[in-house]
Amino acid sequence: MLNLLQAEALKSKRTFARKLVCGAPLFFVLYAIVVKMLMPDQSIGTWEALLFIVFNWWPVLFVPLGTALLCALTEAREKKSGAERSLRTRPVSLPRLWLAKTAVLAGHTFISSGVLVASTLLAGLLIADGPAPFWRIIGASAVVWMLSTALIPLHLMVAAWKGPAVSLALGLAGMFAGVLSAPEPYWPAVPWSWPTRLMAPIVGVHPNGVPLPDGDPLLSASVIPVGFGLALVFLAVTLQLTAIWYARREVR
Repeated sequence: MLNLLQAEALKSKRTFARKLVCGAPLFFVLYAIVVKMLMPDQSIGTWEALLFIVFNWWPVLFVPLGTALLCALTEAREKKSGAERSLRTRPVSLPRLWLAKTAVLAGHTFISSGVLVASTLLAGLLIADGPAPFWRIIGASAVVWMLSTALIPLHLMVAAWKGPAVSLALGLAGMFAGVLSAPEPYWPAVPWSWPTRLMAPIVGVHPNGVPLPDGDPLLSASVIPVGFGLALVFLAVTLQLTAIWYARREVR
């Protein structure tokens, strides 16, 4: 298994995926700095404003689109190199190979989350006053990463089955569905809404980017264990089903 993980990690070396992993969080933090500097209303503290902007746009955009793009790039690279076809001629466990692909992609998004934490803290230390909400930033990033990992097997299967463009289209549809459903009672039925919904009690921001007032029902922390439970079940089910599909499919 370790050899499969190393092989999958090497495939992404010197690719756009590596640049996306580090570049995307920097873009969101720079965007948050610019927006905060242009905000006429200074009633919100700089740290709070940074968290509201970063942890609203990060789960709304990067989780659906970034995950879909990373999966699409992985599949496009496999088809171009023919590596998958050659691997199938060797005594390699295909379900384990699928698990390795998923794990490496989860590792990429984990690195993105780490870059997001570091860049958010650095930006806040440069432009904000007061103590840094270190653990809130760590916690919010970790929650988004853990919930977004549940989407990887689905997007990876769609990219391998129907092509990278369809995976991106699914990510785009998931982005809109996630934003619209996050504040609604049926949010548990839409996996793309889970990270956005959980940012409400953790960071205090509405899915539409507006700070939540005290006492708002969306601030209830009861949704956090629900979101984690849904993500774990969804990941376990989709990982198992997509691994079976991958082992049985024919390579073209």
